[in-house]
Amino acid sequence: MSNQETFLNKPIKETDPQVSSIIKKEIDRMSHGLEMIPSENVVSLAVLNALGSVFTNKYSEGYPRKRYYGGNENADEVEALAIERAKKLFGVPHANVQPYSGSPANMAVYFAVCNPGDTVMGQNLPDGGHLTHGWKVNFSAKFYKSVPYHVKPNGCIDIDEVRKLAHENKPKLIWCGATAYVREFPFEELGKIADEVGAYFAADVAHISGLIIGGAHKSPVPYADIITTTTHKTLRGPRGAMILVTEKGLKKDPELADKIDRAVFPGLQGGPHDHQTSAIAVALGEAMKPDFKEYAHQIVKNCKALAASLMKHGLKLVSDGTDNHMILIDLTAYGKGGGIFVQEALDHANITLNKNTIPADPSSPFYPSGVRLGTPATTTRGLKEKEMELIGEWVAKVVKEVCSKYKLPEDKTQIKEYLAKFRSEIKSNSTIAEVKGNVLELCKKFPLYKTLVY
Repeated sequence: MSNQETFLNKPIKETDPQVSSIIKKEIDRMSHGLEMIPSENVVSLAVLNALGSVFTNKYSEGYPRKRYYGGNENADEVEALAIERAKKLFGVPHANVQPYSGSPANMAVYFAVCNPGDTVMGQNLPDGGHLTHGWKVNFSAKFYKSVPYHVKPNGCIDIDEVRKLAHENKPKLIWCGATAYVREFPFEELGKIADEVGAYFAADVAHISGLIIGGAHKSPVPYADIITTTTHKTLRGPRGAMILVTEKGLKKDPELADKIDRAVFPGLQGGPHDHQTSAIAVALGEAMKPDFKEYAHQIVKNCKALAASLMKHGLKLVSDGTDNHMILIDLTAYGKGGGIFVQEALDHANITLNKNTIPADPSSPFYPSGVRLGTPATTTRGLKEKEMELIGEWVAKVVKEVCSKYKLPEDKTQIKEYLAKFRSEIKSNSTIAEVKGNVLELCKKFPLYKTLVY
């Protein structure tokens, strides 16, 4: 075998043992812990196979049968398959599967329907919204006039405020969607408001697209003009995104599908990631199978069971529960800024979640007063309600342990030193060690990948 043949055919464990070792450590971390960040999931071996396929070698600028390069007959076929599956699953007439991720997909929507300086509306980031829906440091507020709307004290979107702001400001585009919203989205009400003021209505369903496909959440299709979604959350695919155009959107603007496609390419991107497209096609194929509906409903059942357990063990939740895959724990009863203590303590207990702002958070986004957790990945792994009850008890135990002992200093200059002390002490905390032992025993009953070789 020539040197070139050897290069092409050696596995990573031989060519780059350093990276191979790191990947093995990540497999070990996932296998022996509970992934509970609600924007994360565990993909199938089939999705991994497609994502690591030879399609990563190809350049395919353009769209199927309209490419700039040759040799694209197979790329055309797999992209067309992904498009048709997306259209069928969501019940829409047009789908673009090329966006590299969720934020570029949302940027393409702006490029398609807005001009710089136009007014846009979206859910305020500290109220659970998304950066690209008009947050002040993001392009969506730098190039457009952002008018954010908020949630009520009960954690639900304030529809009356949305209507008032929309009529006062006459936005070109209204967003619905969030990164930390635990109730069902009011698509119908927001769609009516958009119609009242002549705005495009875009539903960013990145978090809940799998729930929508599975019938575990209302669909925005009858009410929205445009739908964007990532493919790696409840949809359980690779990291990627899609933009869908509805019948309602085409009635509003017959050129809307073409505008979206031109905004993606050549407006914002070059060649699509064909390996990503093929993995999206696989994930959409999986979502077409009957057991995906069961999975989607189980995500919600598990999340409701987890929420009930957390509240039973004395924790306060934003909105006192959940309608979807996500929970926000409000830690303000222990003081402000407790999210970082809970996140890092639970990391040591092999439970992964993320610190997160809560509505009207008294602290900063760097040291928020809440944590966000959810059930997509644990549901994929096979856990059900009885396991969620246990996990809720364990999370509550760690929350009470660390939040009763540690408080964020008022003097910002003391925070760094205080956190260093905290991080040193939790390594030997017996309560955290006990919970970690419970987690390890639970994970043995629900193993992950059996055939990955690195």
